[in-house]
Amino acid sequence: MWDLIWSIGCSSLIFVVFRAYRTYRISTFHAIVVNYLTAFFTGLSMYRGPVQLSEIPAQPWLTGALLLGVLFMVIFNLMARTSQQLGVSVASVATKMSLVIPVLAGLILYGEQLSPMKLAGILAALVAVFFASLKDGQRRFKRGPRIIVLPLLVFLGSGIIDSSIKYLQATRVPESEFSVFSAAIFGFAALSGLVILLIRTPRDLLRWNPVTILGGVALGIPNFFSVYFLLRALQFKGLNSASIFTLNNVSIVLLTTLLGILLFREPMSRRNWTGIALAVASILLISFS
Repeated sequence: MWDLIWSIGCSSLIFVVFRAYRTYRISTFHAIVVNYLTAFFTGLSMYRGPVQLSEIPAQPWLTGALLLGVLFMVIFNLMARTSQQLGVSVASVATKMSLVIPVLAGLILYGEQLSPMKLAGILAALVAVFFASLKDGQRRFKRGPRIIVLPLLVFLGSGIIDSSIKYLQATRVPESEFSVFSAAIFGFAALSGLVILLIRTPRDLLRWNPVTILGGVALGIPNFFSVYFLLRALQFKGLNSASIFTLNNVSIVLLTTLLGILLFREPMSRRNWTGIALAVASILLISFS
């Protein structure tokens, strides 16, 4: 369970770093590329044994790591666009509600069983994520294709990422290679980001400064460990993957909400407090079922 706790803590720390980007006017996209490079080298440094780059192309998880790396970068940009065009709460709900996909994948692909109490906990988690993410004072948006397409893509992409990580952990990646596998994902994500910069605005490849690099490093370390510890947590025999993903997502929402209150004095509505109460209830239901 400590692996899951560490994964939740690292994922929540990412939220704090992102908020700092606004304060220090850091170029988010450039910092994200540095973040992925940092995560890549962190993973290589964690690997116990000599890293033979020539052997990586022969690994059974290489294709999965490549696709996940590209998907990481694509989904991040979709999340950013959703936040800018439809609001932060919409992006947050779409991302966290995606826990439905790995939960269903666990039931269908791995024959996992859910007790009535665990099922109640997962349902409570979904409602908790929705209420905790809603913010008062959000501007209203005109109806149109974007209001469905963008959140739907974020929802599907985030769920596919979680489900793919579980599948590769269960079928392709031995525990001894968790660090180098995670590093490969982030390496491919960084490469994808550089390609996007090259295609979109080649001159942006030269727009780097110490603050942006420092911001990317501060994000990359917890970003790597959020995935690394999640892979380790998925090996815990006391809980199935449906429960692991539910506890992970709802706890991140709970912790980041509390950090927003404590560090950034974010206002909380009655609906937000209802979401927090449901989040605590869902954690208790799943943990003690």
